[in-house]
Amino acid sequence: MKVVTLVLILLCSVLLAAFELVLQPLYAGSVPAPVGTVVAIVTMPWLVRGASAEFGSAAAAGLPIVAFVLTIGVLGTVAPGGDVMLPATWQSLLLAVVGIGAGLVALRGIAMRPAQP
Repeated sequence: MKVVTLVLILLCSVLLAAFELVLQPLYAGSVPAPVGTVVAIVTMPWLVRGASAEFGSAAAAGLPIVAFVLTIGVLGTVAPGGDVMLPATWQSLLLAVVGIGAGLVALRGIAMRPAQP
């Protein structure tokens, strides 16, 4: 049952990363409003903590971060017809840095936690 939960967490990580990619280039009038970054700040620590709670290891807790990076890398740079969902702008860099950073901060908290006897 634990494996099914981990697969669901990884699937959520992939789907949320794709959703964040879609939301990232939004504008509020003429001002960029990188909503995908806000979603990444909230969801990445949640996914990392969820994987850690299920498996209790830092290695399993890091898998949502890996899924996020792979999804952003593949969907952001490779698209049919030459379209790119992740253009070379500061908003794209912000999404990648904040998403990975939020996940790593949560992972650090899990890795630094004292071992349970």
